Amino acid sequence: MELFNQNILLYLAAYLLSGIPFGYLLAKKFAGVDIKQAGSGNIGATNVLRVVKKTDPKLGKKLGAATLFLDAIKGIVVILIARALGAPEGVLWTLAVLAVMGHCFSAFLFFEGGKGVATGFGVLLIMMPIPALIAIASWLVASKGLKIVSVSSLIGLVAFLIASYLLYPEVPGISTHAPIWIIAFIIFYKHIPNLVRLFHHEETTVI
Repeated sequence: MELFNQNILLYLAAYLLSGIPFGYLLAKKFAGVDIKQAGSGNIGATNVLRVVKKTDPKLGKKLGAATLFLDAIKGIVVILIARALGAPEGVLWTLAVLAVMGHCFSAFLFFEGGKGVATGFGVLLIMMPIPALIAIASWLVASKGLKIVSVSSLIGLVAFLIASYLLYPEVPGISTHAPIWIIAFIIFYKHIPNLVRLFHHEETTVI
């Protein structure tokens, strides 16, 4: 029962901590901008950078970088705590999924949220470091060439999926790629508006 209660607390912590909309809070506090009403309306690092740099390029870069870091780290914190407590792999993967869900469907924003890229790659970097590094490298190459963050993010996601199967045909501790597919589906789902804008040649660049 005690272990069950510990897991429930970890699950709640992962969802709620990852739901903190750092991009919204930082833009509001330091730039006086409601990021949900500007640019794409997204609370992630890309929109923070895009919107704030229009009036203050230096501040835009700082807030964008801070948002990226905080969105990535908030998904990692609870997993590291759970790992230190000896939680099994199944619990850690559940925390990873809940972290992405918390960011994308935040309880603090009436279940709206970001695209899940920073939080997703943050937790995947802890759970599967090598595939995650391959994905990040793919994102960097794609973003430099395409200069479209949304498409580059999805390319990085596909690179992670491929690398995860090649390096881990059976995921250690759970023997299934199901949590990875759930994370991938959430991130893809949140990018559907970007793909629609891309189809209509309306997707903007930021890099």
